[in-house]
Amino acid sequence: MDLPPTQKGRHHELRARGLREFAGLKSDDQRLDPFKLATYAGLIVPTFDQIQGLSPETREQLLNTAKDRWSGGAASVRLPNGKKLVILNPTHASTRHKATLMEEISHVFLGHKPSRLAIEGRDKQGNTLARDYDVDIEEEAYATGAAALVPYAGLKRMVEAGRTMAEIARHYNVSRPLVEYRIKISRLWDTYKERVFQSGD
Repeated sequence: MDLPPTQKGRHHELRARGLREFAGLKSDDQRLDPFKLATYAGLIVPTFDQIQGLSPETREQLLNTAKDRWSGGAASVRLPNGKKLVILNPTHASTRHKATLMEEISHVFLGHKPSRLAIEGRDKQGNTLARDYDVDIEEEAYATGAAALVPYAGLKRMVEAGRTMAEIARHYNVSRPLVEYRIKISRLWDTYKERVFQSGD
């Protein structure tokens, strides 16, 4: 079993493998579709246009003024049928939607208690500070979801074969920043530089 060299990396990878197996994937080269997996996690993911009752001011804030400040999130209160609603930012690329949704799916499969945000104040830069936000839980969910989308064994093979980030991103149908994150967090960056940069990426 090919696993990342760090303890934290192995922790996330093993849980990600469980997600991929649950999704019925047989190899590390196959793409994972979070939208299919969301159903099993009890998540409903409507299109933004299907959401009713938003005021014009709210829509303006979400789609224009603050469109770069949010990627998505799950409602803290369940629907009457027991499912949870996940809203994705429609101004973002579909590849980013996959990473955001996988993070929410990972929260469910890892049994995380939902974070509840409450404004506590602002820092010196004017950024909102929130309490009840667990950085470790958020990191575990994102890292596990990212590993499920781009598994270590497949990533390592491609990096060693000299495939570029763009090629790997296309293969798994994810964003280049996600692939870069996976390469660096998996300690494959030195190999990537040797195999790709010297070839003129």
